[in-house]
Amino acid sequence: MNLERPNANDATGTFNRSKNVVPGSGICSRCVDGCRGNCEIFKATFRGREVIYPGPFGDITAGADKNYPVDYSHFNIQGYALGAKGLPEKAEGNPDNTKFPDVNTETEYGWDSKVKMKLPIFTGALGSTEIARKNWEHFAVGAAISGVTLVCGENVCGIDPGLELDKNGKIKSSPEMDRRIEVYKRFHNGYGEILVQMNVEDTRLGVAEYVRKKHDLKTIELKWGQGAKCIGGEIKVKSLERALELRKRGYIVTPDPSIEATQKAFKDGAIKEFERHSRLGFVSEESFLAEVKRLRDLGFKRITLKTGAYSMRELAMAIKYSSLAKIDLLTIDGAPGGTGMSPWRMMEEWGIPTFYLEALTYEFCEKLAVQGMRIPDIAIAGGFSAEDHVFKVIAMGAPYVKAVCMGRALMIPGMVGKNIANWLKDGNLPATISEYGKTEKEIFVYYEELLDRFGKDMKDIPLGAVGIYSFAQKIRVGLQQLMAGSRNFRLSTISRQDLMTLTEEAAQVSGIPYVKVAVRNNFAPKRVRVGVGR
Repeated sequence: MNLERPNANDATGTFNRSKNVVPGSGICSRCVDGCRGNCEIFKATFRGREVIYPGPFGDITAGADKNYPVDYSHFNIQGYALGAKGLPEKAEGNPDNTKFPDVNTETEYGWDSKVKMKLPIFTGALGSTEIARKNWEHFAVGAAISGVTLVCGENVCGIDPGLELDKNGKIKSSPEMDRRIEVYKRFHNGYGEILVQMNVEDTRLGVAEYVRKKHDLKTIELKWGQGAKCIGGEIKVKSLERALELRKRGYIVTPDPSIEATQKAFKDGAIKEFERHSRLGFVSEESFLAEVKRLRDLGFKRITLKTGAYSMRELAMAIKYSSLAKIDLLTIDGAPGGTGMSPWRMMEEWGIPTFYLEALTYEFCEKLAVQGMRIPDIAIAGGFSAEDHVFKVIAMGAPYVKAVCMGRALMIPGMVGKNIANWLKDGNLPATISEYGKTEKEIFVYYEELLDRFGKDMKDIPLGAVGIYSFAQKIRVGLQQLMAGSRNFRLSTISRQDLMTLTEEAAQVSGIPYVKVAVRNNFAPKRVRVGVGR
């Protein structure tokens, strides 16, 4: 396991002076009176609560770097020299009809009304963070042209500077929400969808009623939590007036901007920013089913649920309640998570890691299936960035898991593409890019493909969106290769038997057989005992 340094991290802009560090506390083994910094204790001495968060806010995303005992790298994918699952009916596999580019990577989710996606990936909730706001055109158009779902996260209406409320305190107009939905819809091509997420404050403001009536959205998402934190959504605010405005709208703002001492500290320059927080939700079976019914009565065809890295109790509740309510997609987000604004130590130390959480998810789904309950379609989130991750997640949770939710991995290409556009404009391309060319057509391998597809509308597709599309194609082709190697030509044929564990501990946690005894059931001689654990 990597050396943990709980008192220093690049995310918080801190570091240890000493080469030797106490493993548990993260304090330098020789702490010297007169040290000029800059561990977290040193920095917190004068900046206090600010050191809790990664920074600078609005310019970075942060992902926890804790090294867990077991993760998806402890899986390898089985490969075979014969067989072909998922070919068209009555087709027999041969070298001419089992070419890897012919592998179908499409997936779908939904209870009755299905949504198809070109790939089994979609974006994490891109909500009220500054990163999401200023890069929205890149993220939204990129998801739309890639044929995957885009999740518009919580609090977008609530922090909209142009928000107008009616006499009942409900949303009358939200230009920012309008912009976000319209940008995605312009390039939506029948695959994927935009769905808006709601927390406590969103529900009180009437977000569901607004997006349903004005934009005719078919899907809305309820949110219990996420993998990065166990408290509500957060952003930072740099003006006193804005902090007071958000507090008036019903948000938790810290430090309290209405207190005179806080206002003086802000004017003095000691307090440079405020934090806006959401409330903790409380869930019961009765209230959850009632809320789902209310949303369906508003006209939504699909209701989805996002839950986080909570305890086994909350996971069991999420799966069972989703079954009872006929939830169309349940996204389960494991620790540690990556985000634009979460307490750093919370990301590092809170919640059930994704590998363990998916193992529990499969176990609970099996228990409910035995009881005759229909399991909702499931997506898993929490630290994924590559095609092998997608394969392993779908295989580990088969047949219940239909997709992988990606956070930072789908944001990064949007930001890189945007920056390439800026560097091209300024004539300042880094060598890592200029080695491929000095124009969009030379640099982006899929530019001409998109130009052929969109024609004159290509001028309205930002390079960040081209970046996301390029990354999505890397996932698609890589996934096709892995699927072909395991003789799966459709996603629906991937199973847990397509995995093996490399450590006995991973086998014990996941129920996937250890490599030395893993034998595909279909080919196993009867005298061989198959599996470890389950």
